[in-house]
Amino acid sequence: MPNTNKSLSEWVDFLSHADIPVLKYTSRELARLQLDEDSLSGRAIFSVVIQDPMMVFRLLRYMQTHKHKSQLQDLVQIEHIVMMLGTEKFFQDIPAKPIVEEVLHDNLPALTHLLRLVHRAHKAAHYALDWAVRLYDLHAEEIRIAALLHDLSEILMWCFAPDKMMEIFERQHADKTLRSQAVQQEVLGFRLLDLQLQLAEVCELPPLLLRLMKDGASGEQRVRNVTLAVNLARHAAHGWDDAALPDDYRDIAELLRVDVAKVRHWVGAPAIGE
Repeated sequence: MPNTNKSLSEWVDFLSHADIPVLKYTSRELARLQLDEDSLSGRAIFSVVIQDPMMVFRLLRYMQTHKHKSQLQDLVQIEHIVMMLGTEKFFQDIPAKPIVEEVLHDNLPALTHLLRLVHRAHKAAHYALDWAVRLYDLHAEEIRIAALLHDLSEILMWCFAPDKMMEIFERQHADKTLRSQAVQQEVLGFRLLDLQLQLAEVCELPPLLLRLMKDGASGEQRVRNVTLAVNLARHAAHGWDDAALPDDYRDIAELLRVDVAKVRHWVGAPAIGE
């Protein structure tokens, strides 16, 4: 593990070059695909990579720092990136290791928090993609990835500074009135949001992705989609009786221009009275 008493700029520099660990599932499934030429394709690789926000970040970071001068457009769609790289170069230049379950094998509580956070990111990405499709957004995949990476800095800090992250969790668990950003500032010396935004800029992640990852950056429909998807996933993780969910349903209904009952059905919430 690196020295965790770093400044914001030191963490940004470290994470922009670090070997980001990936899920054991990602490593295993990519290894299986590599050995199975009949199943190997850009689409097959995409279906594995998109399950892992850490691997998605590694791929986007690689692509943005290795893009050709003639490449005017920023690539966000993972499948397109894999196709442009080619499967051989993908496996050669972006190996699916280290594995996060091995990196944190001596810290089960931290690993548990990390895997829960990744699961929550999956749910947020699923909601955001579904709503983008319902709103006929032509770039729904970009919204999906923005939701998946919304809490990227928190995920990465659980990988590399688990003790600091556990201290933040325990302080908030002991005092529910504490604001997340205030505790982060006290323990880390900076807010995770600031780490995320600076990391995205240094790694040259696509500007659209950066804008979509900013909470409340504007009243823009696409930004609101991501924010509401992340909120719903976070609140639902506490259980379908979480007090914040009724407000989430109302806001989502307004976004999608449907009634609250339909929203509850679409997101899989139990019917009232169940």
